[in-house]
Amino acid sequence: MHRGRSLADIAGVHGKKGLRRSFFLALCLTAAAATAQPSDSALSRRDATAWLNKIHRAAQRENYVGTLIYQRGSVMHASRIQHYSDLANNEYERLETLDGKPREVLRQNDVVHSLIPEAKLVVIEKQEAKDRFPALLATNKSDVLDLYDMRKLPAERVAGVECEVFALEPHDAARYAVRLWADKNSGLLMRAQTIGEGGKVLEQVAFSQVDIGVPTDKQRILNAIKGANSWNHYEVSYQPANIADEGWTINAPIKGFQKIREVRRPLGELRAPTQGAKPAGVFEVLQVVYSDGLTGLSVFIEPVSEQRARREGVASLGATQVVVRRVSDYWITVVGEVPAATVKQFAAGVEYRPPKAVH
Repeated sequence: MHRGRSLADIAGVHGKKGLRRSFFLALCLTAAAATAQPSDSALSRRDATAWLNKIHRAAQRENYVGTLIYQRGSVMHASRIQHYSDLANNEYERLETLDGKPREVLRQNDVVHSLIPEAKLVVIEKQEAKDRFPALLATNKSDVLDLYDMRKLPAERVAGVECEVFALEPHDAARYAVRLWADKNSGLLMRAQTIGEGGKVLEQVAFSQVDIGVPTDKQRILNAIKGANSWNHYEVSYQPANIADEGWTINAPIKGFQKIREVRRPLGELRAPTQGAKPAGVFEVLQVVYSDGLTGLSVFIEPVSEQRARREGVASLGATQVVVRRVSDYWITVVGEVPAATVKQFAAGVEYRPPKAVH
């Protein structure tokens, strides 16, 4: 205020106009200074690595209970999460949907039990990577900071928790920017956003309410797993695969995306199983998973079948892009939380040459 009056006095007869011009000039100078000095908020590689590891570790080691809100494009839903860890670093987790069909996911370490009440069905599978919110890193095979710059933004509160805020900005257009809000004390991730062109939020997940450091209630999770013993059980099995042996190559040399898994696996919408058979709606596919350490995509290969009507095309929902194309007598589906051009490049790079018969 005092500064404003002195500027008006200097302006003389043009007092108010001079004040407005000076105030506007001050804003422009402030913005220019902020633009000219982005390195002020840039984290050193050491500090950035420490925070990424702290965030990822907190998701696995802290005890927390809260409500999560997911938003992808115009779709939004809520879940309740309980997570506990013991002194031996065992993990116990329960995730319950709060809208839509009742669903419950129970996890003990890397074994996941998905409960589908209307079918009295439990689907059991091993969790390959611990990268689901509030965990962060998909793989340690590549260094995220070779592909993204990490900056610190002004602190904010999320769900009543004081957070440090970080921006991970990609070096190229092959991946999205990411924004993270982490509890200042524990490092637990409170909110994560995927950012598209023009700063548009494509997808986000956040705690709307959370209690960190709660007493363990792992026994309730173990009891819930036992309580579903009388239901039908279907175990998802992943068989190691080598797509090259089956005639496939994927020529998509995008920097940073490394192949981390090749498997033959069941896929599809699970429905009540018929007598003595696997659940209806399940079919087998080849899956190749790529990751840059922070985000990833999958290439699915399945034979053309009359039972599954497919057609070539592209689709998107929030940050998730999908491309479907036909190669010979197979459908190729590429799905990833990456820009459309990246998914299209992977899809275009899939080639098939029938393997020679072995005599």
